[in-house]
Amino acid sequence: MSQHAAGDSRVYLTARIALAAVVSFLVAILLGPSAIRWLQARAGERIDSASARLNELHAEKANTPTMGGMFIVAAIVTAVLFCGDLTSRYIQIGLFVTIGFAILGAVDDWIKLATTRRGLSVRQKLAVQILLAVVAGWWLYLEQQTKPLGLELIWPLGNASLLLGSGFIAWSMLVFVGSSNGVNLTDGLDGLATGCMIFAGTAFVALSYVAGHVVIAEYLSIPYIAGSGEIAVLVSAMVGAMLGFLWFNCYPAQVFMGDTGSLPLGAILGLAALVTRQEVLLILIGGVFVIETLSVIAQVGWFKMTGNRLIACSPLHNHFLFKGQHEHKIVVRFWIGSALLALSAVASLKVQ
Repeated sequence: MSQHAAGDSRVYLTARIALAAVVSFLVAILLGPSAIRWLQARAGERIDSASARLNELHAEKANTPTMGGMFIVAAIVTAVLFCGDLTSRYIQIGLFVTIGFAILGAVDDWIKLATTRRGLSVRQKLAVQILLAVVAGWWLYLEQQTKPLGLELIWPLGNASLLLGSGFIAWSMLVFVGSSNGVNLTDGLDGLATGCMIFAGTAFVALSYVAGHVVIAEYLSIPYIAGSGEIAVLVSAMVGAMLGFLWFNCYPAQVFMGDTGSLPLGAILGLAALVTRQEVLLILIGGVFVIETLSVIAQVGWFKMTGNRLIACSPLHNHFLFKGQHEHKIVVRFWIGSALLALSAVASLKVQ
């Protein structure tokens, strides 16, 4: 196939990016009803957090089907197989990350449902996340080392950079694990993580596309990463799947994604940031996930030091729930914040 005049992106890449979103959306919408019925009989949510007050607030959600991430991942994989360039190492790594983290999440969810335990232990879960992240990071390192700036840690303002070298693998591990857990912690209210992922994912569709287009990348003074346009196909498929899932996950939710969905979704965001060399912008684009994670860390740390709680309940969305705000209002406000952060990150590309 002929190559795009502005870089190595294939002709019709923009069409494939758009088509990936449409295909994944349709698969999610079509699979949704039957998947929810199947999960209803096998995977009803058990309300059993460490907070009695939180359990009381979420009591009406008991037995809502969970593990909806199964049809999210099915939609993403189907769209990528249909629209992506399967010879691309980025696509291959993307499929590995998506399926690998989804399997980990499914095991964690199933343990919650089939036993009285609250899933895998923190150590077990983290160990498998690290293993998957190291494999993906090593695989990505082999590809990135062939690209100019492929192993540079870029500070967007002023384009200051630090060569990571083989340290890229350890750095990748931190990004994958952090992003994956950030989305997982945010997935606590109907549609919350889903909507935030749509905004964050859309920003990374744009970033992945422009990073793979030599002319636009040069104009915006961002690293040109040949072939990164294929990551835009993967992330676009994720956005489409999120739109389809939100149809069933908006308040009052008919299904929850569970760890089966949240872990791979966060890992996909991390992959997009690593490929495009925009890990710093990931902090801004995924600001809601970052704040939710920091609220948990701060809460635990403060309680250990003082014996008191810093906020009513972590993650942060639970604090507002405890303060009497309606779930739907909290979710929409977090969506607004996520949208503004994504727009700010994209707008910052031309700030020098």
